[in-house]
Amino acid sequence: MIKIIAKNRKAYHDYHIEETFEAGISLVGTEVKSLREGRANLKESYVIIKNNEAFLFGCHISPYTHGNIQNHEPLRTRKLLLHRKEIDKLWGSVSQKGLALVPLKLYFKGGKAKLEIGLAKGKKQYEKRDTIKEREANREIERHMKTSKR
Repeated sequence: MIKIIAKNRKAYHDYHIEETFEAGISLVGTEVKSLREGRANLKESYVIIKNNEAFLFGCHISPYTHGNIQNHEPLRTRKLLLHRKEIDKLWGSVSQKGLALVPLKLYFKGGKAKLEIGLAKGKKQYEKRDTIKEREANREIERHMKTSKR
């Protein structure tokens, strides 16, 4: 059973997502409790591969409400748990093709916190406008179809 905690909706607006990967996250106890409360934000977060390890930067996990002085730092860097082959593949794609690693979803799967990472290519401004126009046109068509069925 998958329980979604946070989504990065802006990522689908700003990037073309070419491929997705699932990664585990190395967390401390109060971070897990805070995530269970649904207090996370993926906006403006990104993934970097350094020394053959993947790290999540800029992900805000609010401090646990019932925590004490040992509460976690909200914007700390978190290590991502991926297989070596996956890290090598991501490193090769990011370094050669000019792609970026963008976090898409944060969720619990089988009691473990997981992060969905997208291998993404940035959209140009006109592509973003085209996407918005297409979405609005589809909504309008659906609206007309619904009223014509009545």
